[in-house]
Amino acid sequence: MPPTKALLFDLGNVLIGFDLARGYRALAPHCRCAPAEMPRLILESGLVRPFERGEISGEEFFRQLGAVLGLDVSYEKFCELWGSIFLPEPLLTDDLLAALRRRYRMVLLSNTNEIHYRRIERHYSAVSHFDAHVLSCRVGAMKPSERIYKEAVLQARCEPQECFYTDDVEEFVEGARRCGIDAAVFRGAAELERELRRREIL
Repeated sequence: MPPTKALLFDLGNVLIGFDLARGYRALAPHCRCAPAEMPRLILESGLVRPFERGEISGEEFFRQLGAVLGLDVSYEKFCELWGSIFLPEPLLTDDLLAALRRRYRMVLLSNTNEIHYRRIERHYSAVSHFDAHVLSCRVGAMKPSERIYKEAVLQARCEPQECFYTDDVEEFVEGARRCGIDAAVFRGAAELERELRRREIL
């Protein structure tokens, strides 16, 4: 195996934990449906994937989802509530990320949307340790699409086999491997450190 030159990290539930139920509870006082109904209504709306591929703006997503849920709230307030899914404490420390960045090019690779990512940038220092941010809403493709992995490798400035990637979703790890990237499922900080040491990255 060639030496590793770049590290690729997923965002949600790797760098920052999230809980969708927190968002549903936050929205509930401002709409006509109960939190338990929201997952189904949001799924049936078909809006999330186009939003996360950057095909519709945050404002358009808010307008259409607001009609589905019966929201009575401003766009600014919606962004605050929609972003409340993220847990306060990061899953990986700044110290670990900073130490890795001193030796490797760091690339963030995430299926996300502009509202969530703006919140992450404002409130979490973890993303500041990355040299490039490859986001589905900017690339126009979502994991496990080959296109988004190719963009991550391009931003890594090396060959696929010189990259290591971690993600909490096994399907997305397999997608990376199909593109020639060494990858491991994220199962917590301690397990990640073991994977990195096994590869002599740490």
